[in-house]
Amino acid sequence: MARTTPGETRQRILDEAIRLFASRGYDATSVVDIQVASGLTGGSGALYKHFPSKKALLEHAVTRNVETLARKHAEAVAELPEDPREALRLLADVVWAVMDSERDLIRIMIREFGGFPELFERMWQGVLAHLYRVCGEWIAGLCERGEAAVADPEATAAVLLASLTYYPILDTLIGHTPGDTDPERFLAAWFDHAAAALRLDPSS
Repeated sequence: MARTTPGETRQRILDEAIRLFASRGYDATSVVDIQVASGLTGGSGALYKHFPSKKALLEHAVTRNVETLARKHAEAVAELPEDPREALRLLADVVWAVMDSERDLIRIMIREFGGFPELFERMWQGVLAHLYRVCGEWIAGLCERGEAAVADPEATAAVLLASLTYYPILDTLIGHTPGDTDPERFLAAWFDHAAAALRLDPSS
């Protein structure tokens, strides 16, 4: 049987820490809990060979996931389709897919924000603020080309993204969706609302 490398052990510790912090909370999760979940001997202190403290572990775990999140968003919105309606569909698909893949990180961010505001501020600036900015710039570009008519592109982007992200956030936190609407119906309504807000030609 192949031996586990230090890198593999570190990765497993990060994965289990994210899972436990999301399900139990940071304070309710002990170093021993993480060690046992990672296949290490509880009480052995083996975790400290990879991370100096539980707080450092949280910071590493969140930073790793935030970097992954930022890369996925950047790759997806690097070249939005020229057709505004296709771009809206891509935006919705990407945002939901990325948020679904990072449900544990969302739980941790909302649950632990008060204890680690500086950590999650980096998440906001590195991922979410960038997404809002890109969306606002895209809408402004549509307006400049006469493809949309919006008085405030930045605020419109904020409204559209807020309504889009609220659905997976609520589902992640309490297992319910706005109005308990199924995803297909919600996305169809969101798309119609977004197209109307941008005043896109319905025939396009």
